[in-house]
Amino acid sequence: MAIQRPKGTQDIFPGIVEKWHYLEAHIRKVCSDFGYQEIRTPIFESTELFQRGVGDTTDIVNKEMYTFLDKGQRSITLRPEMTASVCRAYVENKLYSQPQPVKLYYMGPMFRYENTQAGRFRQFHQFGAEVLGGEDPLVDAEIIQVIWELYRRIGLRGVEVHINSVGCPVCRGEHRERLHSYLQDRVAELCQDCQSRFERNPMRILDCKNRDCQRLTVGAPTTLETLCDDCKEHFDKVQHYLRILEMPYKINPKMVRGLDYYQKTAFEVMAEGIGAQSAICGGGRYDGLVEEIGGPATPGIGFAMGMERILAVLEKQQAGWEDETDYKVVVAALGETAREKGFQLTMELRQANISAQMDLLGRGLKSQMKHADRVQARYAVIIGEEELAGNIAIIRDMKLGDQTETALESVKEYILDQINQSQREV
Repeated sequence: MAIQRPKGTQDIFPGIVEKWHYLEAHIRKVCSDFGYQEIRTPIFESTELFQRGVGDTTDIVNKEMYTFLDKGQRSITLRPEMTASVCRAYVENKLYSQPQPVKLYYMGPMFRYENTQAGRFRQFHQFGAEVLGGEDPLVDAEIIQVIWELYRRIGLRGVEVHINSVGCPVCRGEHRERLHSYLQDRVAELCQDCQSRFERNPMRILDCKNRDCQRLTVGAPTTLETLCDDCKEHFDKVQHYLRILEMPYKINPKMVRGLDYYQKTAFEVMAEGIGAQSAICGGGRYDGLVEEIGGPATPGIGFAMGMERILAVLEKQQAGWEDETDYKVVVAALGETAREKGFQLTMELRQANISAQMDLLGRGLKSQMKHADRVQARYAVIIGEEELAGNIAIIRDMKLGDQTETALESVKEYILDQINQSQREV
């Protein structure tokens, strides 16, 4: 009998692998346009990393990990996800000593022993991104925009962003008490997994896919009802920035995600027609994770999406691909109102397939221009309070040293004209 591939794995042949190349190329370009750099970590890690990082109350750790003893009797696990690995690399290599935030992305195989179904495998591939060292709600909005912009460029249709705030250690204690009180008389009716979660992590019961558990949690207290002032302000600001981006979203108070490390913002992207599980991307903020695995207190946020599932949706929708440019723009904004306008302008440039970045830490003009030099931007768009008052922007050609003023609403067209002229001269 011929040897066959293990259950839950696949062979990717010519004719199919080219579709992977297309998706990977778009991922790399979008990440480059947003200022994210690639990181590659080992496929296997110490089991303790995932026990401490992902959480010992999760299905991943309890049921799905491929764990074994190596020849030195060390417990090793094939990585089931990458966020913990990225944080481990951040700490071990002292990336916290570099200018913050550190913006990283990855693509690669993950391993989970789970029931196979449409678009789900035991060896599967994820694309994800992480921002470490940035706690501003603007960071949350930008990382959601990375997802939205990728889907826009590859022509994915019918997707919906769901967001929630799962609070922080300060306010989750009150939610835990309220949820315990609500479910106390219903525990025996919960599924076996949720009965275990009741004491260890009751919030996860809200996200259970079991129909009986969903029925029993109708009307249960949500995390939004117990947010502390800081978490509420953060969540309101995230929504404010999403509205600036004109990005449609839905607040889903029962979405808590399946990993223990999430705090504050949590989000998922849904798509129809891909089987029972409609989520094609998920992520959130994990401000305590780096500290949990032995590093300094560091804010963090990230997402991951299954590449097989994205390709399945593209195949179903027969989506096309678009050409993109290679010119970089840095938007340097000074002042809160200017930052909001700069954030909106950055979105417009990216939607025109122009590589555009802006400062996420509220730094001064000198530092922002140094960043423009460091990333080899061709153009810097400068917006301050005086420019806003005059409805103009200063556009500096970083290569030639020239600069000009143009109306704020004409910045995108001006840069596109400059790019087209440069391409004609090549």
